[in-house]
Amino acid sequence: MGQFLARSLTSFCLWFAACLLTTSLFVSSAFAQTGSEGLSPTLSAIKKAHAVRLGYRESSPPFSFLDQAGRPIGYSLELCEAIVEEIGIEVDDPNLRIDYVKVTSDDRIEAVLQNKIDLECGSTTANAERGKRVAFSPLMFVAGTKLMVPKASNVRSLTDLKGKTIVVTKGTTNEQAIQAADKKLLLGLNIVTAPDHEQSFQMVNDGKADAFATDDILLYGLIARHKAQEYFRVVGDYLSYDPYGIMFRKGEPQLAAVVERAFRKLGSNRDLIPLYNKWFTARLPTGERLNVPISLQLEEAFKAMDDSPGANN
Repeated sequence: MGQFLARSLTSFCLWFAACLLTTSLFVSSAFAQTGSEGLSPTLSAIKKAHAVRLGYRESSPPFSFLDQAGRPIGYSLELCEAIVEEIGIEVDDPNLRIDYVKVTSDDRIEAVLQNKIDLECGSTTANAERGKRVAFSPLMFVAGTKLMVPKASNVRSLTDLKGKTIVVTKGTTNEQAIQAADKKLLLGLNIVTAPDHEQSFQMVNDGKADAFATDDILLYGLIARHKAQEYFRVVGDYLSYDPYGIMFRKGEPQLAAVVERAFRKLGSNRDLIPLYNKWFTARLPTGERLNVPISLQLEEAFKAMDDSPGANN
């Protein structure tokens, strides 16, 4: 597992470096591809509608979830709101409306591809396979697949689930990770899927599954949201390594440049770490507290986005 984490960290560093290089190239080429021709397709549609459509998740705390009044809130949505401000500057419309569109793990990529949303503001892993179809913002979080089990369970790792039922949320990288581990370790798992994280959580809560596999931070968020710390725990080694990003349409360098610029402004203003702390260490608007301090990798990634003079001195 130590070798896996080392390889994962190397992959993370390569992915992040490639992400910065790619977005920098987008910035350089954006003006060449638009210029006198006007705005890119997405930005043109936003300007015409005076609105940006944000895809949100109902049960991915603290990234994207609903408050007590049923309104979408979360870390990812605040990042998207900063991007919306930058879009307003780009299209010369500072009063853009935000339209919230519900998406799930299974339909979020198609929602981007089919032009149903402009930005996906959830808890989406940015990997090479998905990068062939959609574009991603710079890194906003790093997570990994772990297991949620009842505290009364004897399960400490994936191998303890041999022959048992494990639930994963449909359309996630966690589903792929569990299937790969099951095949490699010959565990004979009964792998079932649920449409969203809340339903996956409820399957374990109702005794219909022995464990729920998803990103560790989402498990902690769901347990805290349900005030279920006495009943469930997160166990096991990391079964995957998942860098998160805001998702948007591929092939629009002007839009990519706007997203990149929004992140760099947040970095230059030193807003990224306080924003992280607001959602991961402070008490959430819904009352719970996750107490998940920022990782060294993510803190360094945020500092790398600070392009103000003297930032690296």
